[in-house]
Amino acid sequence: MEAKTIRLVRRGELVSVGNVPPERTLLELLREDLACTGTKEGCGEGDCGACTVVLGEAVDGRLQYRAVNSCIRLAHSVDGMALWTVEDLAAADGTLHPAQEAMVQCHGSQCGFCTPGFVMSLFGTYQNHVCKDEPVTRELAQEELSGNLCRCTGYRPILDAAQQMAQLPRLPVDEQAILDQLATLQPEPDGGGYLAPRTLARLLALRAGHPQAQLVAGCTDVGLWVTKMHRQFPQVLDVTRVAELRRVETYPHHVAIGAAVTLTDAFAALVAERPQLKAFANRFAGLPVRNSGTLGGNVANGSPIGDSMPLLIALGANLVLMSERGHRELPLEQFYTGYRKNVLAPDEVVAWIKVPRPIPGEFLRAYKISKRFDDDISAVCLVVAMHLQDGLVAEVRIGAGGVAATPARAVRAEAVLRGRPWTLQAAQRAAAALRDEFQPISDMRASAAYRGEVLGNLMQRFWLESQGATQINLENFRLEEAATP
Repeated sequence: MEAKTIRLVRRGELVSVGNVPPERTLLELLREDLACTGTKEGCGEGDCGACTVVLGEAVDGRLQYRAVNSCIRLAHSVDGMALWTVEDLAAADGTLHPAQEAMVQCHGSQCGFCTPGFVMSLFGTYQNHVCKDEPVTRELAQEELSGNLCRCTGYRPILDAAQQMAQLPRLPVDEQAILDQLATLQPEPDGGGYLAPRTLARLLALRAGHPQAQLVAGCTDVGLWVTKMHRQFPQVLDVTRVAELRRVETYPHHVAIGAAVTLTDAFAALVAERPQLKAFANRFAGLPVRNSGTLGGNVANGSPIGDSMPLLIALGANLVLMSERGHRELPLEQFYTGYRKNVLAPDEVVAWIKVPRPIPGEFLRAYKISKRFDDDISAVCLVVAMHLQDGLVAEVRIGAGGVAATPARAVRAEAVLRGRPWTLQAAQRAAAALRDEFQPISDMRASAAYRGEVLGNLMQRFWLESQGATQINLENFRLEEAATP
């Protein structure tokens, strides 16, 4: 393995760390190389949030702040960025940052182990909302802290602290100084163990020349191979710096989402046109995972319990695969050939996800069933997109997750509905077809029988919502209403 140097901006200074192997995590870099032990290791899989840090990146002349999990983030992926850890927030004279002071005033720390991660998520909230004079509602606070777990169950005072920050004296970041410093960090030439091309042409050339390199696009799953399976990679090919693949482009009939677009930005683009997906998007892992992970990476990974694929299948999304030989396009459901297997050639990459724009009369619902409402993996995922015309099902697409070896399209259930009147009896027939179409397995998340039963129940729930029922799911629960004395 050939190690390379990492350069970043921290505490107003340029920091350089040499001889960093390609599979080293950001958490290891912080704790072992930089002695930043305030950042904690909890789960080692991006679930608990104790390791949360905030990254700053120059985007369109502004500094973009993102809270991320350092335990599953590869260290080299932050080369050329600004970094904040919990040690970096207080002023030089010891004055606490509002994120810290609010936690003190609201008694938000109990055992204290999770506190650094919560403080960093609060810092991200502060920079992205308070500093822009945007109110931090109770609902927004819950969304912003969704990737952090408190084993002492102290959430109420921590949510209080999120809202209290705006009441404290401002402690702004000198963004221009950081932007000037970042501008001095010119990208290093591609080579060595960690390849991070900046252009699509260079990515395709490297993919052709290094087909054995491990592709990463956010690393929220490959990171687990490092932390849990102790895998080492002689060479890593990171797609997240490719400028062309970091864009969301809107066309008359579809939205093209680049494979390097973060899940946060990809879901924002989808929710902008389909607001009913907001709760579903917020429940995709926690915010730090969505800030690192990419839609292209989630699709290419192909986990049968990944939530984005059933949604994209139901929306009729196509994938654009590219290599130096050219490109090809295919429906997402045709991409998978088996458990975590796909049709990608050794020299190909997933480049874009093309999502059709909504048509008038589209009725869309996305359902996620998991043991925990926030920050959890699905036991069952079902997404139904239906277009009715004169009471008939003119078109319907159904995507399912957690019920087969791959994300799947429920073609038999669709056939039961297509061209027929949309009635309770039709919904019941579709529910039965769904239960017959898949043979799910039993695992730690749910039994096969439970998954089959839930599939059918969700179709009946879809029927009820199509008839106007609203108070039948937690998506309509509002935290602020519950918090009102």
